[in-house]
Amino acid sequence: MNLNQVTLPVHDLALANRFYLDLGFTQIVDSPHYARFACPQGEASFSLIEQSAPCTNSAVIYFECEDLDAQVARLKAKGIAFEQEPQDQPYLWREAVLKDPAGNKIKLFWAGQNRLNPPWRVNIQGVQQPAAGKERS
Repeated sequence: MNLNQVTLPVHDLALANRFYLDLGFTQIVDSPHYARFACPQGEASFSLIEQSAPCTNSAVIYFECEDLDAQVARLKAKGIAFEQEPQDQPYLWREAVLKDPAGNKIKLFWAGQNRLNPPWRVNIQGVQQPAAGKERS
């Protein structure tokens, strides 16, 4: 199985579209109440659905970027505000936190090989583990 996409609720689709385009995503679907974006690297995508009723979304969306600090500086220069500057976390990821215009929480992060192979990774019998440094993306 492969994850196709995650859809985020937004209140103002045009405003959210501009935000995600500023983050560097490529818009691949544009309709009056729905938009879909391709990530700059890999094959992942995500979408936005406009909802008129207020919605509380407690999901956190993670976008991986190797040049995290440079990305944050570039986005701040565009006027995008961050709730947390890039920080090293105890779980061996470096991450920055921001919210989109609808309040959806986003973490930009870099974890290197610790994304799929942290030191505490469980080994399941009969399941082949990725080789160190050769993680799937």
